[in-house]
Parts: sequence; C-alpha cells; structure tokens
Amino acid sequence: MGFPEGFLWGAATAAYQIEGAAAEDGRTPCIWDTFSRVPGKVLNGDTGDVAADHYHRRREDVAAMARLGLSAYRFSISWSRVLPGGRPNRKGLDFYSALVDELLEAGIAPVATLYHWDLPQELEDAGGWPVRDTARRFADHAERIGRVLGDRVHTWTTLNEPWCSAFLGYAAGVHAPGRVEPEAALAAAHHLNLAHGLAVRALRGVVSPTARHSITLNMHQLRGEPDAVRQVDGIANRVFLDPVLGRGYPEDVIADTASVSDWSFVRDGDDAVIAAPLDVLGLNYYSPTLVRRWDGTSPRVHADGHKQGAASPFVGCDTVEFLRQPGPYTAMGWPVDANGMEEMLLRVHRDHPGVPLMITENGAAFDDEIDAGGRIGDADRIAYLRDHIAAVESAIDAGADVRGYFAWSLLDNYEWAYGYARRFGLIHVDYATGNRTWKDSAAWYRDRIARATA
Repeated sequence: MGFPEGFLWGAATAAYQIEGAAAEDGRTPCIWDTFSRVPGKVLNGDTGDVAADHYHRRREDVAAMARLGLSAYRFSISWSRVLPGGRPNRKGLDFYSALVDELLEAGIAPVATLYHWDLPQELEDAGGWPVRDTARRFADHAERIGRVLGDRVHTWTTLNEPWCSAFLGYAAGVHAPGRVEPEAALAAAHHLNLAHGLAVRALRGVVSPTARHSITLNMHQLRGEPDAVRQVDGIANRVFLDPVLGRGYPEDVIADTASVSDWSFVRDGDDAVIAAPLDVLGLNYYSPTLVRRWDGTSPRVHADGHKQGAASPFVGCDTVEFLRQPGPYTAMGWPVDANGMEEMLLRVHRDHPGVPLMITENGAAFDDEIDAGGRIGDADRIAYLRDHIAAVESAIDAGADVRGYFAWSLLDNYEWAYGYARRFGLIHVDYATGNRTWKDSAAWYRDRIARATA
C-alpha cells in the first residue's frame, strides 16, 4: 500500500537544543540554563548558550530543509523567549513569526511544539510542574502564541514527552530541574496532562479551524515478563495515554503508586479537561525496553542506566528490573530494533482505534567522523532510518493510520545531559564555527522522500 497521499515527511528539532542566543533579545533563563550549570549534571559542563546557533542561522537552516525536500518541519517555541517573566517579548515572537513565514514560502508545513522541556526558571522557582498553577500559566502561553501564529501553523503540539519532564526531571533528577521527589513527579505528570487539555482548549479558541491539535508521547515499547510489562507500561505509557484519550487514570497505576502519593492533586472535572479532542497523536520512538520481575538479590540496573540505590524515574516499579538487550547499539547505548516501532504503532492502533498517528521523532546518535575529503559517511544512521521507515510502512499496511514521519534531528545539537558529545543530526554542525555539512544520511533521506512522493 505504501505511504498515503498527504503523508508528512519531516525533520524535528527543539528550541533549547539548537537556538543558542540564550541571553539575547529579551530571553530569560529556563530550567536547562540553570541545570546545565550545576557541576556534574551535564557531560563536560556543556550549556545550550550557543547550541547550533539556529537563532542567527535560521534562513540557512530553512534553505537546507527545502533542499532536503521536507514537507513539514517540527520545531519548538522557547517559552522564555516569547514570554520572559510572563510578558510578551516582541523580538522573540518576531523570530518565530519569521520562521513560520519562511517555512511556508518554501512549501514546508510548520509543526509547532509549545513545550519541549524548557520551563521558565521563574515558574520552577514558584514550584514548577508539581504546582497546579503552572498548568494555567501554560494555557496562557498557548493562547498568546496561538494569537500570533495561529493563522499559519499546520499542527500544534502542546507537550513533547511529558514523561521525561515529570519523571526524569522530578523523580530521577537526571534532567532539569534535577529534583528527586517521586510524589512531586506524580503531581507533575498530572499537571502536565492538565496543561495539555487547557492548552488545546485555549488554542481552539484562537487558531485557524483547519489547524490540527496534538500531543507527543515517548511510548516505551515494552517486552518481557507480563506482570513487569504491565506495571512499567502503567507509569511509562498509560499514565499519559489513557487520560489524554478519554479513559482517565488507570486504576493499577494509582494502586502501584499508593505508597508514594494519594493522588489528591486530581480534582473533579480534570479528566474532562485532559481529554480535549485531538486530531493526531504524536509518538516518539528510538528503541524498545526489556523488563522482568526483580528477584531482590542480584544487582539491578534501571533503563536509564542508574544502578540499584539510585533514583529511578519509574515510580512505583521498585520490584522491576530493566535488562540490557542484544545489540547493535547506538552511541547512546540504545539497542537498534526497528520492529519495536511497528509494534508500538500497532499497539496504539489496536488499543485506540481511529486515532490518527504521527512519528514525531525517530533517529540515532552515532560517532560520526569527517574523512579527509570532508565527507561524513554515516552508513549506520542510513541503515537505522531505512529500517525504521520500512517499519512505519509495514504498520500502515497492517492498518495503522500514520500521517507523518519526522527524523530526529535536522541538525546536530545539544543533547541534554550529554551536552555536545552525542550527534543525532542529518546535518553536521561544527560547534566552534557553526558551519553546517550534510552527512550522507541527509542525501539519503532527501532521495527517500523524493521516491515516496514521486
């Protein structure tokens, strides 16, 4: 059957990872500006102050997207750039307005993400996502941005990977803001869900009626012992998937986390707000996860690499063990397994029939090397993309309604706690000069898009 008419072929980025210009034109600090300056939190002490310098190289990067033949570009909007201190910042708004105009002129659909982990520091100082008021402030952010860009954006994504924001940021402490407070992480998960619903409601009141509304979840595609899979699936997937799609919070998740929280942060009416109607569900996939019930005696390793005794992001899963899977592996240490992406798409298609889907991130970091002729022959990345795109096509053939595929990432960028030590880009960035160089994978992806759209 192949890819349907109108299928979006894209690439994705995030504001903090590529923009730089951290203190320019009115932008104020976000939690990653703060977290990256805490000794030992980010590899090599790297910060996103410059990143890929996209703020100053926007036109060059849009031109590269056009050469790639992208039909869509997924980017995020820096909350600290457009609403520093809660006040509209014209220079920040103008940056994104110009970006959207340039994308449209190039025939590229703008797919805007309102939150990709960069909470303004002043909101974290007031309590962050564990505080209910942050959800309300996010809805205000959505409405203000919607009024400026709402006539031109193709798809609005409220949140990117709220699981990471809640559980890596507030339970494991390995992402900003670096807190190790499991009860706060559960409250953060709920308020992120609430923020999503409030934002969709706010957007629908101000943006084009043809715009699509979405959220992006990083589904953990789980394998292993059934009871361990059930438990991890609850806190890793269903705690977001179920309420967003109208099923409320899973009873087993509430039971599994009862020793951590009484869930009193959930109020009457919240379920209805969270279940705001969606037009498409974004899914990010990189690799599957293998779990089993822990015997309580052997050394235990969590999926995020934290050993027994360290804080785990999987709240309520203290008797689950996360196993290392067979290779090959990416530079992140993640196993390469394209079958997992097809399994994920078909699982969501089966459990939530009728929900349109998009792969909003998929890609791999490898140790790219530039040869004497200036070429970057990243054959491993090409193989990864080839196999995962084939998995999407196979899922479509099996009945899944998949509307788009976005490669992660357009550019090499600031890879969160790994700083600049991991490269996911189709396009290489020399961080000293900002110079861009196409990798072989960029040319391959351009040709793959051309074949699919011929």
